[in-house]
Amino acid sequence: MSTEQNARHEEQAQDGIESLTAGKHILVVDDDPDMRAMLANYLEGENFRVSAVADSRAMSRVFNARAVDLMILDMKLADEDGFDIMRQLGCPPEAPIIIITGHRRDETDRIVGLELGADDYITKPFSLRELLARVRAVLRRSGSAQRRPQGRKHPRYRFAGWELDMRTRRLKSPAGEATPLTAGEFNLLAAFLRSPQQILSREQLLAASRMHDEEVFDRSIDVQILRLRRKLEANPSEPKLIVTERGAGYVFAAGVEAA
Repeated sequence: MSTEQNARHEEQAQDGIESLTAGKHILVVDDDPDMRAMLANYLEGENFRVSAVADSRAMSRVFNARAVDLMILDMKLADEDGFDIMRQLGCPPEAPIIIITGHRRDETDRIVGLELGADDYITKPFSLRELLARVRAVLRRSGSAQRRPQGRKHPRYRFAGWELDMRTRRLKSPAGEATPLTAGEFNLLAAFLRSPQQILSREQLLAASRMHDEEVFDRSIDVQILRLRRKLEANPSEPKLIVTERGAGYVFAAGVEAA
């Protein structure tokens, strides 16, 4: 095969890749405005639709408004932990994720990110062409697997008149009022709702809620549960939802509906 034929075949293959990924919606989450603008401008120039936001709240608004085909997430945000954002999204996440890590030697971030559901990673500094290649590769893989943007099985849980939205992390009371949750309280409640009417030991709750070591040291599971009871229970001193099993752990006693 001649060099000219090879070049023509490569061009045809590239055209095919671009036609498969053109028009896909990419969400960029990065707190650096210059980086957001650079990535958005470059990807839009490659025929993608792009939403670029600075934090998890804006990210949630984008997910609520439209389907996202792929997310690019910087793990080193100024005021938020990229790992917490990934835990918020659940596993599998709602869209394929490429994480941006800060240093080629920072292996731990890459490993944990992949374990939490990331599809690929890229380390700073990186070229825009390499990022584009990774974006297209992930989109091809997700497309061949027929992965839907709304891929989570249970984005909402309902119990005893309450509703927890896993996507937005919002807890709604039986009266329809928003009840704020800390990150630790949200993770703990989510762990209970995934395993209702089962005894969960403190160790299981620590693992399931994925609390940071420093948070566990300062605020034990028992303290977190007390705070959660104060928000959920009509009478926290006589709990009906989160019940203590002496010497064993805790049980979420209410029936749970996953929607």
